[in-house]
Amino acid sequence: MNAEESKLLKEKILAKISEIELEVEKLEVATQPISPENSIGRVSRMDAINNKSVAEVALRSSKKKLTKLKVALTKIDKPGFGICAMCSHPIPTARLMFMPESSRCVRCADR
Repeated sequence: MNAEESKLLKEKILAKISEIELEVEKLEVATQPISPENSIGRVSRMDAINNKSVAEVALRSSKKKLTKLKVALTKIDKPGFGICAMCSHPIPTARLMFMPESSRCVRCADR
């Protein structure tokens, strides 16, 4: 990966981090407990509980991706960045641009 690609990837990672941080904030609001005092009806209450569960899964997923992106940002200037953790071959730049948090090439990620 050359310096221009590295710079572009850093910008992309920073933009994704900002985007996911906003998403996490919204999801944290959506995962607040549903108080039993709310008189929203039994079916509506069940829908609200279901929606809360879906939001909790999305929140965990977003936090996990955010952590991976922050790790990638700290490693981007190090010599081993962009090298597959399993087979030690270079990860294609297109894959890193699409999924900057990738630590494996496509072939190893499929295994």
